[in-house]
Amino acid sequence: MGVCTSRPTPGVALVTVDFPPVNALPVKGWYALADAVRAAGRDPGVRCVVLTAEGRGFNAGVDIKELQRDPGHASLIGANSGCAEAFAAVYECEVPVVAAVAGHCLGGGVGLVGNADAIVAAEDAVFGLPELDRGALGAATHLARLVPQHLMRALYYTARTATAAELQAHGSVWRVVPRPELLDAALALAGEIAAKDGGLLRLAKAALNGIDPVDVRRSYRFEQGFTFEANLSGVADRVRDTFGKENSA
Repeated sequence: MGVCTSRPTPGVALVTVDFPPVNALPVKGWYALADAVRAAGRDPGVRCVVLTAEGRGFNAGVDIKELQRDPGHASLIGANSGCAEAFAAVYECEVPVVAAVAGHCLGGGVGLVGNADAIVAAEDAVFGLPELDRGALGAATHLARLVPQHLMRALYYTARTATAAELQAHGSVWRVVPRPELLDAALALAGEIAAKDGGLLRLAKAALNGIDPVDVRRSYRFEQGFTFEANLSGVADRVRDTFGKENSA
């Protein structure tokens, strides 16, 4: 359990997340993921990083139960900072990052893949932000990189999900494949990228980040300010306490 890094093919680092049962990451998990991605990007022998996960789904966001166990705000602050670091690590990784997504990709999962350079998805992959159902806000910055603006807003307000096929139609998913073929498909794309000159790839990543119209780190941190406001006002606790309960108001 945790985050591990392997080297399945030359020039490619595979970062795998495994926090059973649904990959809802605790505070330490977000920081561990950030550290692993940054370390892989700094490795001069790595020219592409593949980010994937074991288990039922890619990522279920923050560990809500960890927040519920904390009578204060330390866990919330830690989760917000950890998410920001993990998302930034993917975006700022010195080499391209390919996200290999199966099953649910929710909340923080959207933050990760929205900052990736390319996405390969299994047919069963679904993407969404259930934040309003969980007493939180955030990652609209990243969902807006996956779907058009008005669809992003509708998905955000309703907490509905979009399928891998729908995201492919919008041009944000590179390939959709059967789940057993996911890792091979992601590694194939990573291998094609890693065949390029490593120095030039790093310059290309920096250049593409430099022409982005939105500063994703600043934009996400702005969103998180409203998460703190929701918590201080008590509305976040009221909504979060309904998480996992049927027939919630």
